[in-house]
Amino acid sequence: MYAIRTANLTKKYKDIIAVDQLNLQVKKGELFSLLGVNGAGKTTTIKMLSCLTQPTSGDAFLNGKSICKNTAAVKSLIAVSPQETAVAPGLSVRENLELMCGVHGFTKDKQNAKIAELTKLLGLESVIKKKAGKLSGGWQRRLSIAMALISEPEILFLDEPTLGLDVLARSDLWDLIHSLKGKVTIILTTHYMEEAETLSDRIAIMKDGRLLICDTADKIKETAGTDSFEQAFVRIVKGVAK
Repeated sequence: MYAIRTANLTKKYKDIIAVDQLNLQVKKGELFSLLGVNGAGKTTTIKMLSCLTQPTSGDAFLNGKSICKNTAAVKSLIAVSPQETAVAPGLSVRENLELMCGVHGFTKDKQNAKIAELTKLLGLESVIKKKAGKLSGGWQRRLSIAMALISEPEILFLDEPTLGLDVLARSDLWDLIHSLKGKVTIILTTHYMEEAETLSDRIAIMKDGRLLICDTADKIKETAGTDSFEQAFVRIVKGVAK
């Protein structure tokens, strides 16, 4: 069974087709990137897959559960680390994590065990008592991902996780995301070509709501006739691949 399978997934806003009969499959444990220029349909696709908006037609199945007919079951499988870092700035790192544990009804023992596990996994021990609002962008993103992982999701959506971070913070977050591979299915959206190429098992490129190609970075470069993934992306989006 695939972690995600879409079947002619379509979203229209009046006369605009944001996502047009999208068909793709994501394997369990895969790190799968969605790429495209602004307006390609990436964000709308993620919103549909995470049950934030309903498709106009078609469907998608997350671990076999329909986003149209079984929304509650789908929501129990997933977590989202949004582009806008969703932390409570006035609370400490630990208090943010405790808040999420409370949302999911954890016992005190389970809460303490889960916080210990995630602070170690995401390297948050040194900032555990600091106010979230005082952290740098990179540390806030780490906390945001930790909060998303509290619910032990089977599928994790990372929306532009390194946007606005400096080179070192981005590199650190790449290491973190890489360490999660295989533990959870990850859907990544990013504008950084190098990020997608470095981290992804497979990459889907979209334009005007349609899927142009879905393959490994190496295969996409081969298809486009170039050794540069960024150049391959440009060629495929412009329709000038060999």
